[in-house]
Amino acid sequence: MTRPPATRALLVSALSATALLATAGCSVDDEPRPRWFSASASASASGASPDVEQPAGSGAALTEAQARAALVTEADLGEPWAPTRGARTWRDGLLKATTEDRDCQRLLDALYTEEPFGTPKGPQATSALDDGDTDAQLHYRVTAHPPADVDRTLDWMKSLPGRCGQFTAATTRGGIQGVEVGDLPLPPVGDARQALRVTLAGETEEGELTYLTVDLAAVRVGEETITLTNAGLDEVYAEVTQQAVQLGAQRLADIRKQGRAQI
Repeated sequence: MTRPPATRALLVSALSATALLATAGCSVDDEPRPRWFSASASASASGASPDVEQPAGSGAALTEAQARAALVTEADLGEPWAPTRGARTWRDGLLKATTEDRDCQRLLDALYTEEPFGTPKGPQATSALDDGDTDAQLHYRVTAHPPADVDRTLDWMKSLPGRCGQFTAATTRGGIQGVEVGDLPLPPVGDARQALRVTLAGETEEGELTYLTVDLAAVRVGEETITLTNAGLDEVYAEVTQQAVQLGAQRLADIRKQGRAQI
């Protein structure tokens, strides 16, 4: 996507930064589909290995092996996705930022730590993938948290487009980011779900425009929670986020059903 030119003055205030985002961003509905999108997600819809230890009962938390089996990996998304080569520099350069509003700061912290629900209460597993075409990075986690706590956090996430729709944030390097927060639709999977698309517009010290897009999605499936971030400075396809969530939630549900069948 070709970003339109912008002047430094556009990034000084929240209003100016918002105008930049409105003209530079592409809507989710208008985004072109990546070339892997026609591939079927059914190739690995059942991620549980037959030799994976199953939970003792319907209320039992997953084991660490089961959490790993429930991950979405590069085999699911196909090319150009591959195991990550390491954290992107924009994580510290752009996401480590501060703002005055408490809810907006909590959101920035959640984007940076990728833990909107806090420290997991049990086994967890993580996969990290890089898009070789756009340089986007996807992190996918399966963790255990009390369902009531998860649902409260999902409700908080749902409120953020209204509470923090547009604000400014200062990076640790002194840069000013214009931030915009919107809803991101998810498939009707799991017991509860919410996703956000966050865009941050700013400048480097050399005066170059930066435009970071971050999808933050979360789904509760029983006592486990899926958390996904899909972010980058170029194209970030909402369809990647949505497909990964749909596939992952079904895989996690299948693993739990296999556990109940052992009773």
